[in-house]
Amino acid sequence: MSAVVPRSGAPAELRAEEALRDGRRLTIRALQPRDRDAMLEAFGRTGDASRYTRFFSPKRGFTDREIDFFVKVDFASHVALVAEMDEGGRRLIVGGGRYVVGKPGSAEVAFMVDDAHQGLGIGSRLMRHLVACARAAGLKTLVAEVLPGNAPMLKVFERAGLEVRTRRESGVLHLDMGLAPSKGRAS
Repeated sequence: MSAVVPRSGAPAELRAEEALRDGRRLTIRALQPRDRDAMLEAFGRTGDASRYTRFFSPKRGFTDREIDFFVKVDFASHVALVAEMDEGGRRLIVGGGRYVVGKPGSAEVAFMVDDAHQGLGIGSRLMRHLVACARAAGLKTLVAEVLPGNAPMLKVFERAGLEVRTRRESGVLHLDMGLAPSKGRAS
């Protein structure tokens, strides 16, 4: 399924159904304030190694201020999507992705998928929808910081079909991804 921003153009109304590699169904939708507890549960199902690759530190929890930042988004300068699926008869948030505009035309993008659902293509699906939202918003570039050993995240960015320029600084890879379609990775 291709990524689609709702007719209204508002990422806050985004909702798309996707099929995962293993055939299970996934819903990509806009994050809502009511998702606070479900997002914290997803974080709780994520191991130390995954948390480290996302936050570059051994993150154990969030302050109230951080929770507010993650949950209260405006869908203009801060767009957040969640990946949700049925597990054991219950809807669970299994991942999320977001971008935050840092300067005109450019936003930083980040993802997290709980450990049990990694390797299913959820990050790639979130990326596709975030790219569509960013293009609809007129952004020109997405940027990301990734630890060099985080091969799955680097693969998500590589497969996004964007022109990617990478530089290494202080043990971190800085990626600049142009939102014009391209065929591969440039360094």
